[in-house]
Amino acid sequence: KLPTMKKLLSLIALLSAALLASTAPPTCYSRVLSLSKEITESFKDLQTSEAVDSCVKTLPRLYLDIHNYCVLAKLRNFVAYPRCDTVLEVNELKEKARSLYTILISYCRRDLVFLTDDCNALEIPVLPPTEWS
Repeated sequence: KLPTMKKLLSLIALLSAALLASTAPPTCYSRVLSLSKEITESFKDLQTSEAVDSCVKTLPRLYLDIHNYCVLAKLRNFVAYPRCDTVLEVNELKEKARSLYTILISYCRRDLVFLTDDCNALEIPVLPPTEWS
């Protein structure tokens, strides 16, 4: 009886560890938030890259805030921008923007709350918070 009890306790411990190790699946909000940050960072990297085509400087600005209703129009305009189609990095960025737009209007439509509709706020880069001395 003792070896069976040890096996049972080992199985329970293993299952408990597996449950603790697994994380919650991403929510619509967390997915949209992480993808918007990824797109904004990729856009910044693209703008500062020396090795990219000069047309990249003419791309519409892409600073995203998923809490701003204007983000939908910003994403549509960026994806529809006709120039730079020969630049691989731009096409990849447009594909990510298209995915974010689709997630926002289809999958997360009821889960998101837009806190503002200030389109001008999406024209400037989002600065990281500064530390107070």
